Formats: sequence, structure tokens, C-alpha cells
Amino acid sequence: MTTVLKKWLLLSIMVMLISVFTIACGNAEDKATDENETTLKSDETKEGETKAAFPVTVTDGTGEEVTIESEPKTIVSVIPSNTEITFALGQGDKLIGVDNYSNYPPDVEKIEKIGDQQLDVEKILALQPDLALVTDFQHENNPDILKQFKEAGIDVIVIGSAESFENVYNTITLIGQVTGATKEADTIVKEMKGRLAEIKEQAKAVTEKKAVWVEVSPAPDIFTTGQDTFMHEMLEVINATNTAGEQKGWVKMTEEEIVTLNPDVIITTYGYYVENPAEGVLNRTGWEEVPAIKDKQVFDVNNDTVTRPGPRLIDGVETLAKLIYPEIFDK
Repeated sequence: MTTVLKKWLLLSIMVMLISVFTIACGNAEDKATDENETTLKSDETKEGETKAAFPVTVTDGTGEEVTIESEPKTIVSVIPSNTEITFALGQGDKLIGVDNYSNYPPDVEKIEKIGDQQLDVEKILALQPDLALVTDFQHENNPDILKQFKEAGIDVIVIGSAESFENVYNTITLIGQVTGATKEADTIVKEMKGRLAEIKEQAKAVTEKKAVWVEVSPAPDIFTTGQDTFMHEMLEVINATNTAGEQKGWVKMTEEEIVTLNPDVIITTYGYYVENPAEGVLNRTGWEEVPAIKDKQVFDVNNDTVTRPGPRLIDGVETLAKLIYPEIFDK
């Protein structure tokens, strides 16, 4: 009886050990499975976060919805403003082709040139960019070329003309969306708005508004800027009066017409191709009684910062403010 009992006890212990081992193994497997599932879920979330911005569907400058399936690794830009914006967004290293007039920042000089309004189509197709930032000019005048790009697998985004700060903010946001730089775009727009608000606040100190004549091309074909231009909006921001403010867009005027406007300040924007533009204006015959001439208030500003729809427009506003109201802004 004792022998039988010993055998029974031994058998019971073995069964218990087997059960404990099985349960332990099962728990280990369950734990491993749980950890794998957690890892998978974490990877899925991580992957989801990485690809959250793409595919992205945007409405471009034509009003057409365009879907970009994945973040572009290579980009071509056919206008200087879009080139500047792309660099400002931290995406400059993706640019493999830019137009002949893109000149900022300096790094742009190293990038392949792809033409101007007349694009070098063969070169662009050979470069095979993922994304082409084009203009409404190409959309309206070269639709067949844009069709070629699309058929070659290039995503084409038409950037509409910008004639106000709000338009520029929208352009920066759009380019940020299609390049995968939405946060950077938000930051740039926020900073631009903040700087503009500060300038407006300072401009409240202006008690006597100055009349300003803006000259964007020299004699004999003198053009100025009326409403719906950056220069007009800039002058409004700093509390100055555009002497051609009743005009609209880019307007040609005669010297006789300009003299009668009696501007307090004259701003030229063509110093990049005309030597000593201020001296040329100061020496014009028949302008001797114009206040700006008598007080020698003629200044040339960097054309790119006052006409190119990009982040540097705020630099242009600040420059104008300091030149026109130095007692308020140049402190």
C-alpha cells in the first residue's frame, strides 16, 4: 500500500510539473505575442505618422484638384518666387532645375537652368523630376507641354499669380503641402504676418502721410504701380500715399503727368540694370520743383524684395518704411 501511494504521489508531482511548465510556456508565448502585436501597432502608427501628409490632394492655381501620391524627392521650379519659397521651406536640396532668373539664395546658382517662360522641355523631361512647380502662364499658353510632363509621370502644380500678401501666404501654404513641409510653411506665414503687424503698429505714429511715386522702369517708358500690386499694398501698410493709387496694375505715365503729382519721395526699382538710377531722376529737366527732387528724397530699392511674391516681401516693406519715414522706423 505504501509502495502504491509513493507511485501515486510521484505521478501527481510529475503531472503538476508538466502543468506548470505548460502554463509557463503558454504565458511566455502569450507575452511574446502581445509584445509582437504592440510592436506591430507601434510600427503601424509610426508608418501612419510618416505618411500622414501623403497622398495629399490640393487645389492649385487653376482651381483644379491635384493629388500627390508621395513626397517628392526631386523638384523643378519655373519662376524665381517659387524657387525662393521652396528654399525657405527647407526643400532647396530637392531642386534639380530652376528658371534662368532664379537668383536667390546663392545656392541656386549651382542648380541646372531649365529656361524661362519658354521652358527647355527636353531638359526637364530628361531630369525626370517628381514635381514641377509651374505658373498660370504655362497653363494658359503651353497646356500641351504640361500634358507632356504629366504623361511622363511628373506631378504638375500650377501656382497662380500673387498680387497681395494674402495671395503669397496661400502660395507658401500650397507649396508647403505638395513638398511635405506644411509645418515650415505655417511657421513662415506666421512670422511674415507677425512682422507685418509690427510695421502697421509702428506706422500709427505717422502724423503727416507722405506722397510716394514708385518708378519701376526708367525714362522714356516710365511705368509705375497702381492698385493690386505689392508696392501699393506696402505703401498702405506704412501709412504712405501712392501717387498713382487711382490707377490699377502696372501703368505707363508721361513725365508731364508725373510732375503734377508732386511726390514727397520717389522710389525706383531698376538699379539692378541701370547705373545710379537716383542720380538720373534727380537730374531730369523740368522736375526741379518736385518736392522729392528739391529734398533729394530719391531712393532705389532691391526690385526682388518689393515685386517678387515670396518671404522677402517683408524685407521690402521694412526697407520702404525706413526710407520714407526714417524718423519712425530707422531707429
